[in-house]
Amino acid sequence: MDQSDENRLTGRIRRYAKVSRDVGGLAAKLASERYLGISLDRRRHAEELRRALGGLKGPLMKVAQLLSTIPDALPSEYAAELRQLQANAPSMGWLFVKRRMSNELGSSWLEKFDKFEREAARAASLGQVHLAKSKDGQKLACKLQYPDMASTVEADLKQLNLIFKIYRRYDSSIDPSEIYQEISDRLREELDYEREAAHIKLYRNILREESGVEVPEVQESLSTARLLTMTWLEGRTLLDFGSASVSHRNELAHNMFRAWYVPFYYYGVIHGDPHLGNYTARPDRRINLLDFGCIRIFEPSFVKGVIDLYHSLLRHDDNLAVSAYESWGFTDLSREMIDVLNVWANFVYAPLLEDRARKIQDGESSQYGVRVASKVHAELRRLGGIRPPREFVLVDRAAIGLGSVFLHLNAKINWHQLFESLIEDFEVNKLAKRQKQALKTAKLL
Repeated sequence: MDQSDENRLTGRIRRYAKVSRDVGGLAAKLASERYLGISLDRRRHAEELRRALGGLKGPLMKVAQLLSTIPDALPSEYAAELRQLQANAPSMGWLFVKRRMSNELGSSWLEKFDKFEREAARAASLGQVHLAKSKDGQKLACKLQYPDMASTVEADLKQLNLIFKIYRRYDSSIDPSEIYQEISDRLREELDYEREAAHIKLYRNILREESGVEVPEVQESLSTARLLTMTWLEGRTLLDFGSASVSHRNELAHNMFRAWYVPFYYYGVIHGDPHLGNYTARPDRRINLLDFGCIRIFEPSFVKGVIDLYHSLLRHDDNLAVSAYESWGFTDLSREMIDVLNVWANFVYAPLLEDRARKIQDGESSQYGVRVASKVHAELRRLGGIRPPREFVLVDRAAIGLGSVFLHLNAKINWHQLFESLIEDFEVNKLAKRQKQALKTAKLL
């Protein structure tokens, strides 16, 4: 280990020690409130937690952002503070990049490119992306993982587990154990760039007939387990389209909807992270999907449960709703618990239940689902709590994340007809057959 690597490691150890100390101190405050009756300012406490986590700029920050968008995973004060964490981490310097690239592609790595930008185009929690050009003149995106990320992720997951324990001491209405396991598994998968390359191949296959979506192409000869090189897709953030014409904003929303839900309802696959950095839009309103680390593959029966719940709400069929929740993995559901879960379900499914053009959320609130989530949380607490199944995490995350995008675009679409077109020919056996073939083609089976 050279001096710069040692300095990074020493610095990371120091940061984790500080976070452990800070989080431990916050845990002590919660214990004081619970057992000694000392009043805790939750908003201030949440602010302190954000400050403790924000300095890491690593996987734990990514997890915190994810948690902030999962309804009821954290109290509203905590979620609001964690949403403020920034997605970008400081990028690695050129000397460091050269050393990392040499480790992945050999000492003559630079000769494999016509051009390689020294400055990162984007730096995030697990790695950074450099713009390059191939020998035949094609623009490339080189995603280079930071060093020693496996141990960093494991350290962060320990901190996350402590945070969940703190939350459970304060509020037992939501048991986050399944949420923790799901996040842990997905985060570990994101470290495997060979798996992400297979995810890209999977999406190129299953979205090949979607004219409104673009997926990059992996450059296998320039990729390893910690370096993923793919074609560069030009585009701008969707935030730039907020003042576009109504028809253009509706077209963008339509393409985003198809990009996320064609894979889910046709193949049982979902992109679990609709974060602004994971897609861009072209001037012709096509959507570029850029990041494929957080992909979840579901059993066909789970997808059927999602559709069954939609039909149960549409038809007011309580028995079908119970069957749907049980197929998702919810257990020991009382009549009251079903009613509470239906409050949330009716909110999430609301745009799909009305056969008319409408916004994703009626009213003027910019906080998608906050009030409904708060009401549901209070009722769950009254009924003694619930443990959301792990499969629920990323589906709910996608629904809320996309809902926020559609709110920003101020899109007005007949979501009911758009959804019905996806599920009109749904059969479990058909999905299972398509899924198996697609996964085999992508070498994920």
